[in-house]
Amino acid sequence: MLRAGIVGLPNVGKSTLFNALVANAKAEAANFPFCTIEPNVGVVSVPDERLDILAKISGSEKIVPTRMEFVDIAGLVKGASKGEGLGNQFLANIREVDAIVHVVRCFDDDDIIHVSGSVDPARDIEVINLELALADLNQVEKRIERARKQARTSKEAQAEVEVLERIKIALDEGKSVRMLNLGEGEAELIKPLGLLTQKPIIYAANVSEEDLATGNQWVEAVRQVASQENAEVVIVSAQVESELVELSEEERKDFLESLNVSEGGLKSLIKATYKLLGLRTYLTTGPKETRAWTIIAGMKAPQAAGVIHTDFERGFIRAETVAFEDLVSSGSMNAAREKGLVRSEGKDYVVQEGDILLFRFNV
Repeated sequence: MLRAGIVGLPNVGKSTLFNALVANAKAEAANFPFCTIEPNVGVVSVPDERLDILAKISGSEKIVPTRMEFVDIAGLVKGASKGEGLGNQFLANIREVDAIVHVVRCFDDDDIIHVSGSVDPARDIEVINLELALADLNQVEKRIERARKQARTSKEAQAEVEVLERIKIALDEGKSVRMLNLGEGEAELIKPLGLLTQKPIIYAANVSEEDLATGNQWVEAVRQVASQENAEVVIVSAQVESELVELSEEERKDFLESLNVSEGGLKSLIKATYKLLGLRTYLTTGPKETRAWTIIAGMKAPQAAGVIHTDFERGFIRAETVAFEDLVSSGSMNAAREKGLVRSEGKDYVVQEGDILLFRFNV
């Protein structure tokens, strides 16, 4: 299961958002820096409206969504790359995740202390990104020294040195490794370093409930920064989400309607992070259950079958598949078959997002 790490300055709403994400998570959300010392890990369901629709068509007894992991990482501060504020420990925690959810404070509240004394998203983002870049630069410089010695006798080391030198220049200029658009082979060469600024990132603009529907000038500032590296921005209100957790379904609906929104932003954040990680979903459905399964984008049918059980991959014969939209428009699997919409695919078939699959295999 791939993991996304929630990062940001202290007191931007990371732990409040994390608690809402996992509903019953026990991360302490308090009004002081470093209230989260050890990273808290929560497994959350990925919202998927297709499951309810399929379950009705199949008369399923239960619905099983797919899941992903979020890690709540304590707040970073200026100087973290040099060990300030337990920085080394926190940076190590970020190194262990597959993607970054950067929570940025886009609300003003005199009762919640801002570590820099004022709300300024562009400055806050720069503080975090600079610390991640400095940590990467330290690693790259050390690795270049070793790789140069190995390059005398190794062509692979020579190629690695070339990539590392490009990265060093970019980091010196304040750019992230993400912005270099490294080729697949180049990325593979430096993969063991686990560079922080190479990890895919999404920005969560945390607003007050009053600004959830429309955003504000601070959200626009986040968008301007994010656009420089083609990163996505999701507006979310940790305040609203923390209140929704305590409400019944009907009360939630009324509360959100009063704010002129359909959700507090959490569902959008989970979906966007899932996609950022390169994850895709295929579906299975029948009388017993309708279930979502997670695969990596580009997986072929046998590998996708192996997600259910290794025996399915070993004995794979073929996959019967129909697109979600085709099944829904047909009304049933039998009707879809009669229309010729159910296809038989072999071992080279690349599973598509939203495919409904039935695997045939030898035991």
